[in-house]
Amino acid sequence: MEALTKRHFFHHGKLDPEAQKALNCHLCQIRSFATYKPIPITIVNETNDGATLPPDFRFIERSVLTAGVEEAEESFRTGCDCVDDEDCMYSSCLCLEEMAPDSDESDNDDGLEGRPRRKRFAYHSHGAKAGVLRSRILDSREPIYECHTGCKCSLRCPNRVVERGRTVPLQIFRTDNRGWGVRCPVDIKKGQFVDRYLGEIITGKEADRRRAHSDISQRKDVYLFALDKFSDEDSLDPRLAGPPLEVDGEFMSGPTRFINHSCEPNMRIFARVGDHADKHIHDLALFAIREIPRGEELTFDYVDGLEEMESDAHDPSKMQSMTPCLCQSRSCRGFLW
Repeated sequence: MEALTKRHFFHHGKLDPEAQKALNCHLCQIRSFATYKPIPITIVNETNDGATLPPDFRFIERSVLTAGVEEAEESFRTGCDCVDDEDCMYSSCLCLEEMAPDSDESDNDDGLEGRPRRKRFAYHSHGAKAGVLRSRILDSREPIYECHTGCKCSLRCPNRVVERGRTVPLQIFRTDNRGWGVRCPVDIKKGQFVDRYLGEIITGKEADRRRAHSDISQRKDVYLFALDKFSDEDSLDPRLAGPPLEVDGEFMSGPTRFINHSCEPNMRIFARVGDHADKHIHDLALFAIREIPRGEELTFDYVDGLEEMESDAHDPSKMQSMTPCLCQSRSCRGFLW
């Protein structure tokens, strides 16, 4: 019997709730998810190292706000008044007021002839590509604005892709040389949403404290991702003008916490905004940037878009303190940071 299933096999359902909680059974946690049966998360170790997931790690379905992190007050919240879900694809939708329209109206390729309105939303809405990111967004680093729980449109609204959550099964597996990784047992389309990166949402001050108390501060950065897409020191919103919040997925997260870095990745993180008042705690949404065949390891670039990392990787004076990259891709930079 694999070591990672022993605790679940011998103890599941046989302990009182407090003892079960202390056991921290990962299989029990993921089986409690509402989506477990239709889109399961599985864990396998086919190597001979006998490793299990960290015992102090806990699976969660949504990020956890910590001390000093607050959502916007109700008085600042807004949502669209669209009665027809299809209106949520166009300029008339309040949720899309900050999203640039397509540069060419003829690019509206979803079969909606006779509708002169400029399409703003990020996704294809009809046919085999329904719910897939449009090329203009996929090839950029534009944020994605979606409808949300404060909107009048229905849950079937085509502009609620990340809002509806993960739709593909994921498998956490043990790699030969990079610890745990993640793959998908079904094909993933280019532009398809995979999952969010979840964790504890913490202040910048708390993030620095955790880095300082980590055994290896650079290792801590593997799990910390700044919510800085909308940071602006000149913003009238103090939450955007100050240090950005960060997401720490080391001790509680979803399966994406185990996704490895690659300098030639098959996914990218996009900032996804629901209610505009909560830009400071926007989602980190992972989308496929090319076709991903089933079984291929899922990866993203941990330092995507940071040009200084590119230059540092060629500076001998800085290389000694940098973390080596093990992705082995053709475009490997040699170092993470």
